[in-house]
Amino acid sequence: MKARIYQPTKTAMQSGKAQTRKWRLEYDAAGTRFVEPLMGWTGARSTLSQLVLSFDSREAAEAYAKKHGIPYEVEMPQPRKVIRKAYADNFAFTRIR
Repeated sequence: MKARIYQPTKTAMQSGKAQTRKWRLEYDAAGTRFVEPLMGWTGARSTLSQLVLSFDSREAAEAYAKKHGIPYEVEMPQPRKVIRKAYADNFAFTRIR
């Protein structure tokens, strides 16, 4: 089962960068899901899909994967576009209407 190493992005509900500095290792569970026939719930045959490991750096996550023989793929974070806008810009004469 392949793993994915990535740095999580901030959610829409966050104004700060809390919980986004660490790197995560998650197992890909796309092929192990099935629909349970009695209740219709989504299930998985492997519990690895529930496992999420956090690391302080990308190198630490890669070292863990190599040590345990886990095939992995690294997703580099996209640079964040910083938009600075003041409340007064809403009423500026030069604003786009």
